[in-house]
Amino acid sequence: SSGINAEYGGLRDDGADSVARQVRPANHWPSLRVLVCVVCKSEKAVPSTAGMQRTVETSGLIEQRIASVPSKMQAISAAIESRDFPRFGEITMRDSNEMHALCLDSYPPITYLNSVSHEIVRLVHSFNEEKGGVRAAYTFDAGPNAVLFCEEGDLAELKGRIMKEFNGKVTDVVECT
Repeated sequence: SSGINAEYGGLRDDGADSVARQVRPANHWPSLRVLVCVVCKSEKAVPSTAGMQRTVETSGLIEQRIASVPSKMQAISAAIESRDFPRFGEITMRDSNEMHALCLDSYPPITYLNSVSHEIVRLVHSFNEEKGGVRAAYTFDAGPNAVLFCEEGDLAELKGRIMKEFNGKVTDVVECT
């Protein structure tokens, strides 16, 4: 799925058949910014594919997640179409949280996030509370590194907060274009 983003740029979705397709051109949301916070460069204890297989086989929550995908895809697509950052951000964060809850519900449980990951989550929610709404969002794949979203007007402040509060804990903050 990251290959399609690298090839075309812009925003994409991953269908049930795992074939990615571009849904908006790179210039659809020019103010949207993406930061990758590198927390850990070491290999994961449970590789992504093995983790997904374990989750599907053992999580009692997986059926609910699968059933919710179509409505979530509609909601995130509408948020992207209308460039509704607060809605986009909330959906993104809730979906990331849900995925990691499924990992914890697996048996034995899978933990991809570490203490710095959890601190980044708290920082984003604190940032949003101070701003009076969702102005930054996070997501984590199967690992501790955070992908943060914000709009251009909040980028410098968000990046500055990350650099200041996680000096030495986050090894790199990369702005993706």
